[in-house]
Amino acid sequence: MDSSENGYGFSTRAIHAGEHTDPTTRAHNTPIYQTSTYAFDSLEQKEAVLNGETGWLYTRGGNPTTSAFEAKIAELEGAEAAVAGASGMAVIMAALRSLARTGDHIVASDSIYYWANIYMNEEAPLDQIGVTRVDMADLDAVRAAIQPNTKVLYTEFLSNPGIKIVDIPALARIAREHDIIMIVDNTFTSPYLFRPLEHGAHLSLHSATKYICGHGDALAGVISGDKALIDPILRQIEVLGSCISPFNSWLLLRGIKTIELRMERHCDNALQLARFLENQPEVVRVNYAGLESHPGHAIAKRLMGGRYGGMLSFEVEGGAEAGNRLANELKLCAHAVSLGDVSTLVWPFGEELVRVSVGCENPQDIIGDFEQAFEATKAQAV
Repeated sequence: MDSSENGYGFSTRAIHAGEHTDPTTRAHNTPIYQTSTYAFDSLEQKEAVLNGETGWLYTRGGNPTTSAFEAKIAELEGAEAAVAGASGMAVIMAALRSLARTGDHIVASDSIYYWANIYMNEEAPLDQIGVTRVDMADLDAVRAAIQPNTKVLYTEFLSNPGIKIVDIPALARIAREHDIIMIVDNTFTSPYLFRPLEHGAHLSLHSATKYICGHGDALAGVISGDKALIDPILRQIEVLGSCISPFNSWLLLRGIKTIELRMERHCDNALQLARFLENQPEVVRVNYAGLESHPGHAIAKRLMGGRYGGMLSFEVEGGAEAGNRLANELKLCAHAVSLGDVSTLVWPFGEELVRVSVGCENPQDIIGDFEQAFEATKAQAV
């Protein structure tokens, strides 16, 4: 579904939702409200803010620039509310702390973002929170992992870095049958390609650093859902002190305006690169949801409508060492961590995978860079 109740399409809402002409200056673009605190004209006005009726008190708990961004994301996700944090991990931690405490249990995917993985394996046990890791594609395993004290079902739609695909609607039905809150990390697809709340998830989160920003210049996270779930997450962001800066909120407002244009190019380029890699003799396997060879292709096609994102990974003969050599020979594509940038970013993982965040460059130039890198590594082997 690509329209809201007012009938506007996704790109129009990405540009306009949550933003209005500044009432003081008539500025067309939302200003950077670079302030830590806010003054009141009266005790009545202060009381209204303290009661959550209107306005802002202190930027750790809210800011006009940030509020505009949060309103835009809520509109694009089809959510009642959204809250932003200083990074993707800030909102992940705030969400999990709001939902699971000592004695509770989490069922989490066995394939998730590195630092979320650290939390599940190392930090949650310190807080006496039980965690069971499962392959989320195995619905029977998910059902078997649920315990009477399970509070959260945590997964990614397209996993990092293996691009495993899970059936979000099926998982959501299981979560709701057991009265468990389901959180989906939707970073790899963005709200343009997939909106988990439309398929039964309770919360949808993003490392907004990636596709929502799109330009590799702002750290941020954002999570959307019902207000009853979002308010406690905001509370945790305030307690943890992990608020987003107004400047980064402004950068996100700027970046998300072009998200539809960027995602279309990311998708086109990634599919072309994936097909190129699939035909290279040095490549053992390509993980890209748009390839018919991908085991989750049918689910991705059903849920994403024929657009499969800009993320892929592949394995080369020779394992991790060969992947490192290949990345070292790239000239146009950056050997760099992170993803979702307009520039192509390549990152070899220790598990013999090379992850590629395919950028918005001309596709023949991206493919050409990989061609010359493969030739260079062949020459080294002679």
